[in-house]
Amino acid sequence: MKILYFGGQKSGKSSLAEAKALAVATDKPIYLATYDHNFGDSEMGERIDKHRLTRGENFITLEESRDLASVIEPHQTYLVDCISMWILNRLDESEEELTSEIEALGRIEANIVFVLNDVGSGVIPNDPISRRYVDLSGIIGQTLARFCDEVYEVKLGLEKRLK
Repeated sequence: MKILYFGGQKSGKSSLAEAKALAVATDKPIYLATYDHNFGDSEMGERIDKHRLTRGENFITLEESRDLASVIEPHQTYLVDCISMWILNRLDESEEELTSEIEALGRIEANIVFVLNDVGSGVIPNDPISRRYVDLSGIIGQTLARFCDEVYEVKLGLEKRLK
């Protein structure tokens, strides 16, 4: 089963995705963290620490910032938090490469719960890098929504099933 949770920053999507991953798992699920610690962002470090505390011992944590397909094994349950960071980590790669890898994840016989930030509801960014990021987020989000069995939009901690 493949499931997508998307919403704005601090919308509650990670908490809802964690609960879903726990609900569909038959064994302890794997939390696949995509943040690349090379950015040296202390505020992000604090956010990560909060996520770790929230999920407690309910998940096995695995960090992979780029090659998700290399660590996802069949017949397991994964929570990928988050695809938005994965896109940022691979911003220098082509749309085709990123889309191809996401599609490959859809073919793995595993439960995968994806988390994606909704960044496309604002104004068109002024600079080319930000525009590329927003565009890729929308394209990857559409790709995920196509093959996911369930898709949830999250606002204010409330989920709305779209698919």
